[in-house]
Amino acid sequence: QVQLVESGGDLVQAGGSLRLSCVASGTFFRGATMAWYRQAPGKQRELVASIGRGGNTNYADSVKGRFTISRDNVKTTLYLQMNTLKPEDTAVYRCNAIPQYYSWGQGTQVTVSS
Repeated sequence: QVQLVESGGDLVQAGGSLRLSCVASGTFFRGATMAWYRQAPGKQRELVASIGRGGNTNYADSVKGRFTISRDNVKTTLYLQMNTLKPEDTAVYRCNAIPQYYSWGQGTQVTVSS
C-alpha cells in the first residue's frame, strides 16, 4: 500500500524555524515531482513548493526566500525547511506527487504564534 507519512510540525513563535519530513512508501517517489501543500482552517488547499526528480524547485510567492524544499531519493523522503515563520503559515501541511498519486496522509500541524 503506497502511503505518505508527514512529521515535524509543532507550535513555534513567529520568526522561528521548523523542518518537515514526508516519508513515501515504494519507489514511485524517485521519479516523481513532489510537492508540499498546506490548508488553513476555512481555506482551500494551497501549493507551497514543488521539486522535480532532478531537483528543480518552485515556490509560492508567499514563502519564497523563507522555505526550502529538498528530497532524498534513497530514503524516499521529502523535506521542507521553514524559516522566519509567520502566523499566516499556520496550517496542516501535507505532501503528494504532482499529479497526485498517493492517497493523502494525515498531515502535520504547524502553528505559528505571534
